[in-house]
Amino acid sequence: MAKVNENFEKLPGSYLFAEIARRTEAFQDANPDAKIIKLGIGDVTQPLVPAVVDAMHEAVDEQRSADTFKGYGPYEGYDFLREAIVENDFKARGVDIAPDEIFVSDGAKSDCGNIGDILSRDNKVAVCDPVYPVYVDSNALEGRAGEYDVDAEEWTNIHYMPTTAENGFCPPIPEGKVDVIYLCSPNNPTGTVLTADQLKAWVDYANENDSLIMFDAAYERFITEPGVPHSIFEVEGAKTCAIEFRSFSKTAGFTGMRCGYTVIPKALVRDGQSLNDLWMRRQSTKFNGASYIIQKGAAAIYTDEGARQVEQALGYYRENARVIKEGLEDAGLQVFGAVNSPYVWCKTPDGMPSWDFFDLLLEKANVVTTPGAGFGPAGEGYIRLTAFGDREATKEAVERIKAVL
Repeated sequence: MAKVNENFEKLPGSYLFAEIARRTEAFQDANPDAKIIKLGIGDVTQPLVPAVVDAMHEAVDEQRSADTFKGYGPYEGYDFLREAIVENDFKARGVDIAPDEIFVSDGAKSDCGNIGDILSRDNKVAVCDPVYPVYVDSNALEGRAGEYDVDAEEWTNIHYMPTTAENGFCPPIPEGKVDVIYLCSPNNPTGTVLTADQLKAWVDYANENDSLIMFDAAYERFITEPGVPHSIFEVEGAKTCAIEFRSFSKTAGFTGMRCGYTVIPKALVRDGQSLNDLWMRRQSTKFNGASYIIQKGAAAIYTDEGARQVEQALGYYRENARVIKEGLEDAGLQVFGAVNSPYVWCKTPDGMPSWDFFDLLLEKANVVTTPGAGFGPAGEGYIRLTAFGDREATKEAVERIKAVL
């Protein structure tokens, strides 16, 4: 008899955003005339910039001719995109990364979930709390998280690092040894960032303990404050202990296009094996590479015109974040994030449970948010709002919330 992966049975309930969609759909069915505004899931709303669309049209036209037709591409991505990434995302910031340390994929979420394929199931994993669910769930599916403790709302073999207002949203370095550490800056869901000094402490810890940092920099283009690292490789020593994930989804509107990349330095070695080589072996086994047409579109954001257009789109979302932050603060709520991030992390009023506040805003304001409890135990008592909506809808949503409060 064929057996299934028993780790699926250990997962608690449905995936967070699937549950949000279920509750939203149920409310809409019961209230068909309600005009719901979604500030929950971080999906973009602005169209792809013209430079990207033009580049993809050109790539499509190339498929008409045998001379320019593209079939299977390189597993690790086309050189034109990898070289553009190196020049613009790293060398421009004084970081020495080589093209063969870049692996283009169909998105950061896929890579964050798949990276465990090259790691032992015996590794002890540490995550920030609250945390992006994919980090935890993907390790749980591979049997690395232990059992789920329903009462504690934690996995028994995951080390949770409270990342809260009380410690300035900087996860505390464990007293003992952990093997794999997930860090995200700008953070999803809190919208906060880690400074160079804070990241240096983690890099030193990882190198001293032969640990591995999984650094999610999917939102780095939203950083506006000077002195905040956009890449962990801006920190000395990171090349021997870190893997970095990047995405074009939120920075260039590729949520429906699917493209991102992962950086694995050749200097990163564990158990005598190059993790760069292991990831290449994994990708060539399970992945046939991102679409040529999509990669052509991604490369267009690094042109002068493409960069200008993308920056305009980012400015649109940054302004939305400001509107949400200031509006909720005017309503008397405690708010974090938004400055260097498209996410606004808001404390619920009077200690109201996250899902209760979610339901209240859905039912009374017809606004969809994301309950903080879905991101881990320390997320209880918060909600997350995203700045990716339409400007007028965002303003209306804020006014509705203020009216309810």
